[in-house]
Amino acid sequence: MSKAFTRESDDAPDLPVAIERATPLPPGAKNYLTRRGAEGLREEMANLIEKKRPKFVGAEDPETKRQLTAIDRRIAELEQSLQSAEIIDPADGATGRVRFGTTVSVRDEKGDVTTYRIVGVDETDADRGWVSWLSPIAKALLNARRGDRVRFRFPSGEEYLEIIDVT
Repeated sequence: MSKAFTRESDDAPDLPVAIERATPLPPGAKNYLTRRGAEGLREEMANLIEKKRPKFVGAEDPETKRQLTAIDRRIAELEQSLQSAEIIDPADGATGRVRFGTTVSVRDEKGDVTTYRIVGVDETDADRGWVSWLSPIAKALLNARRGDRVRFRFPSGEEYLEIIDVT
């Protein structure tokens, strides 16, 4: 086959890819994780290393190689997160206050109740109501107590949220 019918990328050597965090931390911010969150990241990494990755090793087709690269990238992200993690136990903080690792239920001005869990950047899960301690809502809620009203600016406008439970 003529060289004219090959892509340059086919001849390019496989260079190591710089790993960036899936969710970058601002400069100087600590990588806090709950104990349960760190365990979850360790379990995910073990599953990738022991079960998923071996299925792709040695394959030659480009799609399988891409999948292997994605798995390797995720393993590197998990390793980086766990190495830089500072595990915080919410039980160590003052009771009754919204702290890292606590779950807080708030009532908005319309009477709707929403529950948030304040977690590390690598633990966030919007479907479960788990928000990063660096998120605007978490910053507004941190250190508040049951019965407090906190002001928060939603995209739709400013509103007061009443803390109805902290666990």
